[in-house]
Amino acid sequence: MRIIGLDIHRAFAEAVAWEDGKLRRLGRVDMRRDLLDAFAAKLSPSDIVVIEATGNASSAAAVVAPHVKKVVIANPKQVRIIAYGKIKTDTIDAGVLAQLYASGFLPEVWVPDEPTQALRRQVTRRNQIVRQRSRLKNVIQSILHSHLIPSCPHADLCGAKGRSWLSEQVVPEDERLAIDRHLREFDRLGDDLQVIERDLARSTLEDEGVKRLMTIPGVDMTVALAMKAAIGDVSRFEEPQKLVSYLGLNPSVRQSGPGPAYHGRITKQGRGHARGMLVEAAWAAARAPGPLRAFFLRVRARRGQHVAAVATARKLAVVIWHLLTKGESYAWARPSLHAKKLRDVELKAGSKAVRGPKGGPPPDNKKTKPGEERRGVGKAQTPKYRIVYRGKPPRP
Repeated sequence: MRIIGLDIHRAFAEAVAWEDGKLRRLGRVDMRRDLLDAFAAKLSPSDIVVIEATGNASSAAAVVAPHVKKVVIANPKQVRIIAYGKIKTDTIDAGVLAQLYASGFLPEVWVPDEPTQALRRQVTRRNQIVRQRSRLKNVIQSILHSHLIPSCPHADLCGAKGRSWLSEQVVPEDERLAIDRHLREFDRLGDDLQVIERDLARSTLEDEGVKRLMTIPGVDMTVALAMKAAIGDVSRFEEPQKLVSYLGLNPSVRQSGPGPAYHGRITKQGRGHARGMLVEAAWAAARAPGPLRAFFLRVRARRGQHVAAVATARKLAVVIWHLLTKGESYAWARPSLHAKKLRDVELKAGSKAVRGPKGGPPPDNKKTKPGEERRGVGKAQTPKYRIVYRGKPPRP
């Protein structure tokens, strides 16, 4: 078996082969699809190719994979020997990748399938547009602040009431033109956001797992899709703690010698966007009645609300693992709230808006009022009804 290490860049890749305990340089390969495919065709079907994770690593792996036995993508954060090497060249880096895999010390990165990669790209595009719109709002706020104008009394500065208030403010002519230009850019990004959300909404309606995650309070279409894109195939996580570690919500541990172990802040490893979405969902779940709110209040009394929000996000990750693994809905779901979420998704997907009861009819045409659901779910906040997702019955 021969191991090929590829140190890839934007324009080229350096290839080194590890065979019979010796390194042999194979030369440089241009990072173009046709040339990379021609290089891979010269490799043996029994070869293993090792690539360091970069922006174009997944595309390079897709081109090389049909010609070799296996393609491995290494985690660059854990390959410290490359980053901290005193003598560092592309050839040495490629050789280190091959040697680490041959010795069994190479941390691999899971390569998602094409539908998961497409979903990740769409979620990333939506996140980028939302951040650009927030930046434009901040620029407009800075213009108002520089001319001693107080904050907007309305919730949305770029909404109808906010723009009406904004047009009444006295600013220099050049600043007025800049504000109008930022508002036009804000509207253009809003049109793009609407198109992306329509595609994401249609994907949600076709995925039962995403709709199942939306039964959790605080988890809407955006959060559910972000988690689905980050997790991919949930069967690769044997237990919920592995999913928590993958999202970087587990506490860091340091222990040496006979001393006790020190548990510090969360590791923040893995996909930061999914972790941030879970924390936002935890803040929303803390305001809804149920066991998650009870857990948030208990932790907040001891550690403060910010630590409680992160702890609730970790609890959400555990719940999500169980829901996806067992194929069940959230035990304390509110049917009317879930129906409202699904109706919002249908409207974003392009369904025709019709007049009817707010939130849509409850499932199975049961006449259950939202107030009764809130009181029923509120029972879970008492010690008698506390639920811990560990496969054990609640203590008396």
